[in-house]
Amino acid sequence: MERIPNPLDEHLTRVLYSKEVIHQRVLELGAQITEDYMDRDLVLVGILRGAAVFLCDLSRAIAVPHSWDMCGASSYHGGTATSGHVQITKDVEVDLRNKHVIVVEDIYDSGRTLRAICDLLRVHQPASIEVCALLYKEKVQRASEVAIKYVGFEIPDEFVVGYGLDYNEYYRNLECIGILDPKIYS
Repeated sequence: MERIPNPLDEHLTRVLYSKEVIHQRVLELGAQITEDYMDRDLVLVGILRGAAVFLCDLSRAIAVPHSWDMCGASSYHGGTATSGHVQITKDVEVDLRNKHVIVVEDIYDSGRTLRAICDLLRVHQPASIEVCALLYKEKVQRASEVAIKYVGFEIPDEFVVGYGLDYNEYYRNLECIGILDPKIYS
């Protein structure tokens, strides 16, 4: 069956990564995580809502037994730039004690949300915490630096949508990752 054209595709100034390129990179990340966690009790923790698509695809690409959960945090509140305040909206429900956790993030931008989530997860006493970010935004300075072990793609400091990333809750369903036309949010 042929894909129905999505009118939201026309809101992108350019596509950074196609569906096929994203799929290949997710398989590569899954293979690396599989190798690194072969004999460990692994839990993936995705950050709602942006990382949901990436988490599902990454989970299928990892060939070791693992569980996963989602936690929620927000710092954008509908805009294109972080508000500077991170609100935790959901804690994990799976037991993380003495397990190896990989936080699955859609985009490493200011670092505030990721720092808040990692701090929250440490309360659960995991054996380790690492981060897998699909996108690593090139920035001169971040509000909070967090070590990222697994990176999907480095991107310019522009506002991107697609493959789970949104603007005002739209564009998550785009199969690619692209730069949103500034006319949409100006």
